[in-house]
Amino acid sequence: MNIKILSRNGGLYSTSRLVEAAKKRKHNVEIIDPLKCDLIIEKKKPSVYYKGRYLSDSEAIIPRIGASITYYGTAVVRQFEMMGCFTTTESQALVRSRDKLRSLQILSRARLGLPKTVFTNYSRDVGEIIDHVGGAPLIIKLLEGTQGLGVVLAETKNAAESVIEAFNGLQARVIVQEFIKEAKGADIRAFIIDGHVVGAMKRQGKEGEFRSNLHRGGTAEVITLSDEEEIAAIKAAKAMGLGVAGVDMLQSARGPLILEVNSSPGLEGIERATGRDIAKEIIKYIERGV
Repeated sequence: MNIKILSRNGGLYSTSRLVEAAKKRKHNVEIIDPLKCDLIIEKKKPSVYYKGRYLSDSEAIIPRIGASITYYGTAVVRQFEMMGCFTTTESQALVRSRDKLRSLQILSRARLGLPKTVFTNYSRDVGEIIDHVGGAPLIIKLLEGTQGLGVVLAETKNAAESVIEAFNGLQARVIVQEFIKEAKGADIRAFIIDGHVVGAMKRQGKEGEFRSNLHRGGTAEVITLSDEEEIAAIKAAKAMGLGVAGVDMLQSARGPLILEVNSSPGLEGIERATGRDIAKEIIKYIERGV
């Protein structure tokens, strides 16, 4: 099978592992930089032109599209879909997952547990926003933030008001969320492939850090999900329309609360924490799909 991995950096752990797993299973695999693809749109014959040739032999793609290139990256995925290629992440699901507000609305409609969240149009009544999420401490997140960037813990009402007013003054879109104290700076990442949990880890923020992202110095260990957590993770990925997803959850007194559903989850943390060959599971998913 001819598989194309849409990635800007072949040296990344996730990309190199996917190449390795595809080759082990005797597939032809190539890394394609989505920003260097030309999309040719015509009646009955959409095509992708890349470095002097047409990628007409492609049977499946694995999008590894970073947040900074979502618009063009999604257009490339959509073009491959029009060419009849199987994709591990559909273009529409990719767009949905990159919009934090839309994602939360979709998850809410699916009746999944979420931290209480407020979004406003630069409201001047900041005190009311804070009250809506149960007061301070609370979390303030930039809608465009990734890997823990643009996430602030405001420990007092005064601090929360100052941060929200500052973001409003910069016309930066933010959501305000309740702080889940009992999570103790930890969250769970469940890795979903084709409607099944193939691995799960608990990520703990470093001392004095409320964000558990591994990019920010957090640590990870393998975890066995409860039935409730497993069902929530699978349901979240399904609601977002994602065949491959990283579902981030908090453990709370009222059950699992979904933080985010990642459409391009990294493999390094989950493979090292669980010891499982997640890259191989993605290739097997492609084999079933094609």
